[in-house]
Amino acid sequence: MTALADQLAALGLRATATHLDDLVALATKRRWSARQLLEHLAETEQQDRSRRSLERRLTASHIGRFTPMADFDWTWPKRIDRGAVEAALRLDFLADARNICLVAAQGLGKTMIAQNLAYAAVLAGHRVLFTTAAQLLLDLGSQESARSLARRLHHYASCTLLVIDEIGYLSYDARAADLLFQVVSQRYERRSLVLTTNLPFSEWTNIFPNAATATALIDRVVHHAEILTIEGDSFRRRVAEARRKSSPAS
Repeated sequence: MTALADQLAALGLRATATHLDDLVALATKRRWSARQLLEHLAETEQQDRSRRSLERRLTASHIGRFTPMADFDWTWPKRIDRGAVEAALRLDFLADARNICLVAAQGLGKTMIAQNLAYAAVLAGHRVLFTTAAQLLLDLGSQESARSLARRLHHYASCTLLVIDEIGYLSYDARAADLLFQVVSQRYERRSLVLTTNLPFSEWTNIFPNAATATALIDRVVHHAEILTIEGDSFRRRVAEARRKSSPAS
């Protein structure tokens, strides 16, 4: 049985190789025909490969830990288009290479929504990458040759969905602005972006080195985009205040 398990593993039938003894016992107990045994083997292997593929995509996505949308408090924001958010979570925008832009101040759940969009896309079988603007630009800016930079730009341009979180928290020099523009341009009308920002687009000129750069970037981002604006007070501030009031010292 050990030799057979090794052969099955070498053929890529990992689930069968791992559970070979149990499979043989089950087939004997149920008196399966050869066809029934093969059907069970095929189904088991397909499920196992789907599971491993999902695990690989989740790991590669770098989504990290996040709160599911089931726990989102829709009553807290003063302004949010729940229907538009739920429509985005159905991922229809991916087929047309449209973008989703989440605009909100800190602590209103825009990153949470972006992570849920990324997770839904992974579950749907898509290749997804979640990153912050700072991480993306640090990665691209550290490339030491034109060839290595081209490879990293292709990395960010080729995934089905790219999520760039936290645009607007830092100002960008000319080099960083150019790199961000290249990423957006390479994906323009080809693959979808999800962006989160704490600034309305009218204020992007404050974080980019010149107005022309900001205008060109905004033009490509919003041309085929759903703009989801969230207004209200910070969730995190509410939680912190609730903890302070409930603590014994208070």
